Amino acid sequence: MRIGKKEFDTDRHTYVMGILNVTPDSFSDGGKRETIDDALSHCEQMILDGAEIIDVGGESTRPGHEPVSAREEMERVLPVIEAIKKNFDIPLSLDTMKSQVAREGITAGIDLVNDIWGLKKDPDMANLIAESRAACCLMHNSSRDPDHDYTDFLSELKEEMAQSLDMALKAGIREDGIILDPGIGFGKNREQDLQAIGALGDLRDLGAPLLLGVSRKRVIDHVLHLPIDQRDPATAVISAYAAMNGCGFVRVHEVRINADAIRMVEAIRDSRGI
Repeated sequence: MRIGKKEFDTDRHTYVMGILNVTPDSFSDGGKRETIDDALSHCEQMILDGAEIIDVGGESTRPGHEPVSAREEMERVLPVIEAIKKNFDIPLSLDTMKSQVAREGITAGIDLVNDIWGLKKDPDMANLIAESRAACCLMHNSSRDPDHDYTDFLSELKEEMAQSLDMALKAGIREDGIILDPGIGFGKNREQDLQAIGALGDLRDLGAPLLLGVSRKRVIDHVLHLPIDQRDPATAVISAYAAMNGCGFVRVHEVRINADAIRMVEAIRDSRGI
């Protein structure tokens, strides 16, 4: 697939997307990237550590977060996007659910729109992405009660991810620019999160590269009972599992440990000629 000027061979490699939050209330690293210089320094380090795409976010989506206006979100992300594009030659993603923010982000130079509602929240998002020829990541999300509203969780997850893919194709979004994300931690309980991770191989049948975003999330605490600042090793294990199951991208906070885990998995796989 193509993101910006770069071709990604997701059939043979799992790529690391580094998270760059410019929010004061992100669940994991809120407030740590408050200046453009801080953001550029962190971006440079992620690239050195092995990130091959950077995802900028200006609104926290953690449970209980306070929504921000499109104007405030743009004030947070646009100067950072412009600075990164000026200083680094790397594909850039914008994590937003608002088409107005996505439009300005595309003008500023982003290559991928990362929509946590999979085109189902903002009615203008699909056409905007199609017209811009940008790539997109469409995440599964749901307002349903995860404990009571699913009859067959995995089949319904797959069906709803397929709906987002179908919406994208019907809107004219280019087929080689679509990523699907099962949405770990969004509209699911922790057992369903584990089931979704375990179903990566099956979800690949949808026909689009997959992105897995599990970095430091509550599903790790559910299993290991660890605070946020101790979840990176477990995140790397999940990244290795994603690579073993053909996932095209992992979205993470700590790039080096995850990039190393993926490289080891791929070296072992390639040594066997698989």
